[in-house]
Amino acid sequence: MCYNTSMSALRYIDLFCGIGGFRLGLAAAAAAHRLLADCVFAADIDPDAQQTYRANFGDQPLGDIQQLAAEAVADHDLLLAGFPCQPFSIMGKRHGFGDTRGTLFFDVARILAAKQPTAFVLENVKQLTGHDQGRTLRRMLDVLADLGYHTHYRVLNALDFGLPQKRERVFIVGTRRPVPFRWPSGGQPMRRLSDLLEAEVPPSYYASAHIQQQRQASYAGQHQEPTIWHENKAGHISAYPYSCALRAGASYNYLLVDGQRRLTERELLRLQGFPDDYRIVVGYSAMRKLTGNAVAVPVVQAVVGALLDALAAPLDYVVEQYQQSSLPLALPGVGR
Repeated sequence: MCYNTSMSALRYIDLFCGIGGFRLGLAAAAAAHRLLADCVFAADIDPDAQQTYRANFGDQPLGDIQQLAAEAVADHDLLLAGFPCQPFSIMGKRHGFGDTRGTLFFDVARILAAKQPTAFVLENVKQLTGHDQGRTLRRMLDVLADLGYHTHYRVLNALDFGLPQKRERVFIVGTRRPVPFRWPSGGQPMRRLSDLLEAEVPPSYYASAHIQQQRQASYAGQHQEPTIWHENKAGHISAYPYSCALRAGASYNYLLVDGQRRLTERELLRLQGFPDDYRIVVGYSAMRKLTGNAVAVPVVQAVVGALLDALAAPLDYVVEQYQQSSLPLALPGVGR
């Protein structure tokens, strides 16, 4: 991968690919930079995710990367990984590296060590930043630094990137040379729920009339626009003109449109920024889980776009930064 404005091709791998939110966001960012984006490897252990990914992109993701030799992964310029968040999530038990899923970060690290791509983008829940009083994230950053990467991290909210979903996630960006990376600030107007919700929804999505009446008694007439009702574990209800974060294992009462019905599969996808031509090939329960685990497409597009801008920095900036470090200078066309 080149480091200047003549960049024309980008090989990437999509780890823990889910239903392809990273892939869609990267494709949009690459197109804006006149780059041909080529996915050379994808992996996800979930059969429903594999089926959905294949139906939409034509590629069959590999299964468990823990069983894969890092050297067997195709050479690539950019590594993408939304590695499992349950070990760090506030909704999980927050065991971190004590949970076997938490160790999947080290599978990402061993692939980085073996293939040494130009850059990577990782994503996880906001709670990762404070897990074990910040020591978990610090350990990750230390591992990445030992592999020779310059890293940046920030919590970004999908609400700031046009989606009507309050979804805060930490992104970690790393490059093999110092670059003038600037986090995108967002600031896009939020899409209205009324523009996102489907006009005709089958009766099977609606709660019983008795339950609807109970819920409406508390909130009737308080909102002129459609709202998403969030019922927490204690049964307390909040109503907002946007959705709280989609969750893979949430109850059917977690998010309800005006307290009356469940979100449809298409609405769940729209809340994550997926296009309407995205194919739905698995059942409702599976789509709830898959969209809850997905990454918000517009946020990925903004982060990857900022990364591509940084990688296209003038060479004199790179030389100046490396003169202040002890790392060997990587020139365009020399190694990665």
